[in-house]
Parts: sequence; structure tokens; C-alpha cells
Amino acid sequence: MHPSVLAAFAVALAIAVALPGPGIFAVVSCALGRGLRAALAMIGGVIIGDLIYFYLAVLGMAALARSMGEFFVVVKFAGAAYLIWLGYKLWRQPPAEPAAVDAPGSAPRDYRRNLLGGFMVTISNPKTIAFYAGLLPTFIDLEKLSAGDATAMGIIVVLVVGAIPAAYAAAAAGSRRFFFHSPARMRLMNRTAGTMLIGSGVTVAVR
Repeated sequence: MHPSVLAAFAVALAIAVALPGPGIFAVVSCALGRGLRAALAMIGGVIIGDLIYFYLAVLGMAALARSMGEFFVVVKFAGAAYLIWLGYKLWRQPPAEPAAVDAPGSAPRDYRRNLLGGFMVTISNPKTIAFYAGLLPTFIDLEKLSAGDATAMGIIVVLVVGAIPAAYAAAAAGSRRFFFHSPARMRLMNRTAGTMLIGSGVTVAVR
């Protein structure tokens, strides 16, 4: 595959990823409510979900996936419910001390939960596989796609789907410093982030 084709694919994917949607809102709300490291864990889940759908499209299984309508309805509502639950937890979360925010000791369980949340954001949206199934033929004949080409494009998916939400998350996490010095501001931040996460869940459910 010519490097120019890979570059064009990366640009097209970057434009799609950069447009705010449920995934970006979920990552931003996680960064606001729980910090950058938690948001990066969520982005990891988003990447895993995107890779699954990307390779399903590469393998020509998009039509099969779309035909599993009832299964995807269940997955979609499960994902939406999980996001709403995470948002509710953030809404109810009491203001934290500045030193406690992003504390390493709080990592394992919270990070696994956020990783699952990011995965559910993507996997509960079957439109993602439709996006890849529509985008890939624009750049390459899937019947002639080699394993090396598929690997190179998968790496681009990881880099793009990881980097752009991470930039959003870093900007959101940076704004947390403003809230540290006031419990009222911290409470407002938690509730704003929780509302955004609940909104992401509702958006997933109705799409």
C-alpha cells in the first residue's frame, strides 16, 4: 500500500474522530470528573472497540454484523445503561481533596471500569462498523488487502483513535485545577461531568 493512501486514510479517520460525539463527550466527562489517567483508560477501551469493528469490516463481516439486529440492540442499550450509571456515580461523587485527585492508589478498579466504559461506548454503536465498511473501499480494494496492509491500517486506527480523544482529555483535565480550591466548584465539576456522561448514554440509546 502506497504511503499516500495510508496518509489519506489517516486524515479521513482523524476528521471523523475529531467531530464531537458520544465517545468524545464520554472521554471529556471522564477527564473532568476523574482526571487524565482515568480518561486514558477509557480511551483504551474506545480503541479496542474500534479495532474490533475495523477488522470486522476488513474481513467483510459488516453485513453479518448488521444482520444481527437484535443482538446489537441489546448491546446498545447495555452500553447506554452503563454510561448512564457511570454518569450517576460522578453526579453523586462528593468533592475530593486536591491531593486525592488522580491518586495512584485509586487506579486499578477505577481504570478497569473506565476501560470498560470506553469499550461500551464504541461497541454499542453498530454505526462504527458501517463507517469503516464505507470508508475502507474508498482507499483500497478489500479483496486485495494484504495482512501487512491491514496491520498498517490497524496501527493508524490505534494512533488516531488514541491521540485525538487524548488531546480532548488533556484539555479537560487541565481545567480541573480551577476547581481544586473550592468544594462547591468541585461539586459543580462532578455534576457537569456526570451530566455529560449521562447525555452520552442517552445519545447512544437513541441513535
